[in-house]
Amino acid sequence: MLLLDNSDACMTGQSSLIPHHIFKGVIMRAFIFPGQGSQAVGMGKALADASSTAREVFEEVDHALEQNLFKLMCEGPADELTLTENAQPAIMANAIATLRVMEKDGGKSLEDLCRYVAGHSLGEYTALCAAGALNLTTTAELLKLRGQSMQKAVPVGEGGMAALLGADIKKASALANASAQGEICTVANDNDPTQVVISGHMGAIERAIAAAKDHGIKRGLLLPVSAPFHCSLMAPAAEAMEEALAEATILSPVVPVFANVTAAPVSDVDEIRDLLVQQVTGTVRWRESVAHMAESGVEQFVECGGKVLSGMVGRISPEAETVSLVSLADIEAFLKSL
Repeated sequence: MLLLDNSDACMTGQSSLIPHHIFKGVIMRAFIFPGQGSQAVGMGKALADASSTAREVFEEVDHALEQNLFKLMCEGPADELTLTENAQPAIMANAIATLRVMEKDGGKSLEDLCRYVAGHSLGEYTALCAAGALNLTTTAELLKLRGQSMQKAVPVGEGGMAALLGADIKKASALANASAQGEICTVANDNDPTQVVISGHMGAIERAIAAAKDHGIKRGLLLPVSAPFHCSLMAPAAEAMEEALAEATILSPVVPVFANVTAAPVSDVDEIRDLLVQQVTGTVRWRESVAHMAESGVEQFVECGGKVLSGMVGRISPEAETVSLVSLADIEAFLKSL
């Protein structure tokens, strides 16, 4: 769920990966989209000032949600922007605005530039929107509901999350299992080889933080979140999303989308719906997703609307090139490099 810049600190469906040799001589790219934790007051303002295309994205999201979300993004306050129901559609809108500027103003289509898209947690919805599986209005509405449902699923204070720095998935899983003691404590995000996030009942999370060094983990850090995302305590939110997704119009994406819970590409509409429901309570397998894309021949990962995922990619696949598109200058430099 939450993304951290950790600078101080079995795959299904593999047969559907596109063989590298088919694109011999062409740089294979994946476009990636950030998750919660990448929000900041001022996000999107400079891009909107410079591009009518970006402004149109923010206006459509405001209209869909019947709120002035873009004003909140530009001016804050930070604590209101950080609320899950605001942060999720805001991060999506900022990333899609960045992509649309590249596509419309730069005259480049997503399918001409990349072979896969992927997003971290809520970023999977952004990836689906980018690939044409969800329209912008539907994506904003779903993320608003997702944020509200996740917040309501567990009373504030009963659950929590912790980042385990200097932990791999094996160490993190062992710590979570040892700390559960009859409560829920599980891996929520397998972010990269040095950072795993756990989620569950607050008592179990506190026990895990206290025991982290005993399990060979550098540090356990309690995260400032209001709910324990990506664990079974989110079951009520999963039920709400299942109902909403059953009514949502979803099309086949123009490029395959790597799903968080399988770390594998998906294009089938029914499977997309099912995996988005599973994602609410399931582990975000980001490390595996990036590794599998790199193994399939992806050489360049382009992050739209953030920089945190690029750092993770660098730790997962050091030989891969990363590009972060945040400003208009970033977009122009990327287009010139093509």
